[in-house]
Amino acid sequence: MEATATSQNERLVSLDSIRGFALLGIFLVNMPAFHSPDFIRQLYTLPEHLSPLDQRIRLFFDLFIQTKFYTIFSFLFGLGFYIFMHRAEKRGHNIYKLFSRRLCILFVIGLIHLVFLWFGDILHLYALTGFLLLLFYKRSNAVILGWAFGLLILYYGLLSLQLLIDPASLLASQTIGAEKLAEAVRIYQDASYTEWLAYRINTEIPYILDSILLQIPAILPLFLFGLYAGQCGIFQDLARNRIVVKRVWMVSFLLSIPLTIWAALVHTGSFSGTTQPFLQDVVIGLNGLPLCFFYMSSLVLLLDKKHWQKWLRLLSFTGQMALTNYLLQTILSLSIIFGFGLFNRMSLATSLLLCLVLYVGQAYFSSFWLKRYYFGPAEWLWRTLTYGRMQSFRRLYVLGEEKTEQEQRLN
Repeated sequence: MEATATSQNERLVSLDSIRGFALLGIFLVNMPAFHSPDFIRQLYTLPEHLSPLDQRIRLFFDLFIQTKFYTIFSFLFGLGFYIFMHRAEKRGHNIYKLFSRRLCILFVIGLIHLVFLWFGDILHLYALTGFLLLLFYKRSNAVILGWAFGLLILYYGLLSLQLLIDPASLLASQTIGAEKLAEAVRIYQDASYTEWLAYRINTEIPYILDSILLQIPAILPLFLFGLYAGQCGIFQDLARNRIVVKRVWMVSFLLSIPLTIWAALVHTGSFSGTTQPFLQDVVIGLNGLPLCFFYMSSLVLLLDKKHWQKWLRLLSFTGQMALTNYLLQTILSLSIIFGFGLFNRMSLATSLLLCLVLYVGQAYFSSFWLKRYYFGPAEWLWRTLTYGRMQSFRRLYVLGEEKTEQEQRLN
């Protein structure tokens, strides 16, 4: 049977809107890591010296942004996995071979992004973890949820082990970290690209690759929750499942209140001590789970209201080109930061403004692009390599009717 990508009328606008919203949140989280030595600071648990305004922004980020959006993206990846497999199976494809090829291509794209541009790439991690999803396709909902909750308990159990770190060893690590931080700032500000790349290959990338096994228990549970939602058909028939969405909204809202308060208390120093940064990581991570589902369910409910549909539709364009826009965020941000010598010289407030301006530009660019093309450039390449044949790209119109490129050639 001929291999073709998902047609436009099969797309779920609600998922594209949520994906576009998640892309904004991920951009907000990533921007400080673009313009400051965040990798070394986090690796050695070094304090962040911020102005009063930036401290308020950091508090807002930690309470409502940090860990809330990669979880949404992970959930959507699992849901997208189910939709991809289900549709490919109906068309008679070898679904396991097709999805494995899709993951291999994503891994290569992620590896290029990781090595040549930025340490914070998530694509390679999603691709590797995605292979584990193949073990759960068509498994029962009980098995899927059991593994999801079990892995979450395992992950936060491992994360909590940081609270047992000896204060003396932490202080020694921070002393070393202060020297490493100065080196990172020097390399990022003054080195040539080849020197910068060599530094990253020797310092950043080995640590990132070594930590993959520890990251899988954080990512896979969200994949499984998305797979569960796909098997239940929640997003495929939102009208019928509106009550379910409202229940998720209410439960996630109620759960997020005490966790947000706890996170605020930890962040502001009410639980002071040597292990305070590690406790902060645990609490912010826990707070991200209910807020992830609160944000998604809120968007779904808002999409049901005509007043909001116009504004949220713009998010869907960005989400439809999520891979292209994710890569563009890195390219545009690093070009501006390095081009104008802004590394380690930007405040959080300035970077927040830059992030919002770039994202709005991406939203309008995506809208403009998708009126002329079916997919973003990266999406088109990914699909073409996945299916092993050229996919339709340009939108062509004949007498006011849209035709695919294949139909044009037949005529």
